[in-house]
Amino acid sequence: MAATDKSILTRLYIVAAGLVLFAATVLFKLVSIQFVDGEKYQALAETRTSHMFTIEPNRGNLYSDDGSLLATSVSKYTIRFDAVTVSDKDFKENVKPLSDALAKQFGKTSSHYQQILRKAKENKNRYALIVRNLDYSDYMAVKSFPLFNKGAFKGGLIIEQKTKREHPLGKIAERSVGYERVDENGYRTRVGMEGAFSQYLRGIEGKRLKQKIAKGQWKPIGNDNSIEPKDGYDVYSTIDINIQDIAHHALLRQLEAYKADHGTVIVMEVKTGEVKAIANLGQTPEGKYYERLNYAIGESHEPGSTFKLMNLVAALEDKVVDTATIIDTENGNWKIYKKIVKDSKRGGYGKISVAKAFEVSSNTAFAKIIHNGYKDDPEKYVNRLMTMGVHKKLGLPVLGEGVPVLRYPGDKGWSGISLAQMAYGYEVSMTPLQTLAFYNAIANDGEMIKPRLLKEVKEWNKSIMKFDKEVLNPAICSQETVKKVQQILKDVVEKEYATGHRMYSKNFSMAGKTGTTQTNYVSKDRSKYEYISSFAGYFPADDPKYSCIVVIHKPDKSVGYYGADVSGPVFKSVAQKVYASSPLTDEVDVKNVWIAAGDESYENYYKNAQKNYQEVPNLKGMSGMDAVAILENLGIEVEVKGNGMVKHQSISKGTDIKNVKKIVLELI
Repeated sequence: MAATDKSILTRLYIVAAGLVLFAATVLFKLVSIQFVDGEKYQALAETRTSHMFTIEPNRGNLYSDDGSLLATSVSKYTIRFDAVTVSDKDFKENVKPLSDALAKQFGKTSSHYQQILRKAKENKNRYALIVRNLDYSDYMAVKSFPLFNKGAFKGGLIIEQKTKREHPLGKIAERSVGYERVDENGYRTRVGMEGAFSQYLRGIEGKRLKQKIAKGQWKPIGNDNSIEPKDGYDVYSTIDINIQDIAHHALLRQLEAYKADHGTVIVMEVKTGEVKAIANLGQTPEGKYYERLNYAIGESHEPGSTFKLMNLVAALEDKVVDTATIIDTENGNWKIYKKIVKDSKRGGYGKISVAKAFEVSSNTAFAKIIHNGYKDDPEKYVNRLMTMGVHKKLGLPVLGEGVPVLRYPGDKGWSGISLAQMAYGYEVSMTPLQTLAFYNAIANDGEMIKPRLLKEVKEWNKSIMKFDKEVLNPAICSQETVKKVQQILKDVVEKEYATGHRMYSKNFSMAGKTGTTQTNYVSKDRSKYEYISSFAGYFPADDPKYSCIVVIHKPDKSVGYYGADVSGPVFKSVAQKVYASSPLTDEVDVKNVWIAAGDESYENYYKNAQKNYQEVPNLKGMSGMDAVAILENLGIEVEVKGNGMVKHQSISKGTDIKNVKKIVLELI
């Protein structure tokens, strides 16, 4: 019996000792957590229950040259409800008034919102969705509603803000305006002006503390941010929205008419290098056109006959020929080794001057000029082109500029026929904007200017930075050569036999060069050949204001493919509309320019103007820009919905103008 008692007592001592040891261990751990590892575990708890979130700043606005919006940041708000923080008394008193206010503001029934709120209260939902995607005025209204006006804690109001980028011009210039996107890894994709000027537009991020609640959701703590974001600067581009609209629709009409794959139009101010319009349209599988890629800047291709201008300047500068030098085009075919150079005119042009060879775009003549003139010293030819900057990128801030190709003797791909090929725009490659920069230099009396899309950076009305013209080459050639080629470019349009004469108008002047480039020419099957049609030049021909290039890829061969037929009309249409909207010379009669364009609506308007503006004109079918210009000239306020051509006008034609203050135009 004594032995049993002793055994039990021993066991009790062991249990007691174990309990003491366990208590000591617990006590030690508590002390360790509190005083040794306390800060560590406190920080870990806070990271799991609260987190500092980044708040994206409002991007600066992107404007056209006259202050019209091209891209802007619009804040959108989502309203949620934390049913736990609201007292039963406050909820009971305010649930119906709050629901009534929400119903009145957003067009749903009061019972709809009561059901959402009561269900949230019943389920202790701390993150119930009330309404999303509110604009600022609706957001401010909701903040003042019953219960919500008590704030985040007493009123259960949760506000989430996000910024959406909007483009008021819609699809027009969409690719040139561009975007900046950030993926989940923080990698930024920058496209167009939005990407190029992001350093000014982006702003500085802010911070906001949020608390983790049920179901892994995060609720903002308080109504204010921990660090306020700093909005980005506003950027003023060189784009003229009137000229942009003109270029866009002129290109679109021609792409549709010729069922082409894609095309681009660029309009640049001669003296400053400011890009006033840059339209890029590509085709969908369904045959529709949209701003698919920035072909103007990124697509380097063989320029074809528009490169004859570079060759003419080189040959004149090196005294290889003069404009009066006679070249025998023979029968329109000239064989060099195994290569046969052909003219588009069967039988050729006979013996013609260098000037006429350019005006009729004779391939055989230019192949002879360059091959025979430089065959003993081909390096001299390439060096001359290089001194004019033909081989260099323009160094634009917009990412993705295409690389020009200009081979040097000895390079891979150089052969005995390279000089002849390069003479009419093959075995070389340039982007449309690089080609235009050269034509613009000729228009600018030899001074080559870097094309520019950025005009000024502002913070509100305060100017942060201004951008002026940048000269790439003060003189690409002598003034003697400049004057000669300026006259020849003018004759391309004015002389009846020249390739650009179908563009001629007695009402305004243009100068330039047609180009037709054959692609896929390595195929022996001629039915697979495709073409690039182009026209590059400037207007007016004397004292030019704007330079312009039009390039259209893969038009339907059954409809047409020559540069004069496909791209020339786009160039002429742009020039006509620009002349009409802002006359470039005192001699131009705006009325005649519009009538020459075949615009019956505008002609009817002109007749109305002669009748002292008595009636509202018919605007249907006109471009939005033209219609707005007409109405504003009549002193009528205009509201525009959509983009493109006028589908409907709120005041019908023939209405007495005296009774009209505002007209709404619907565009498609």
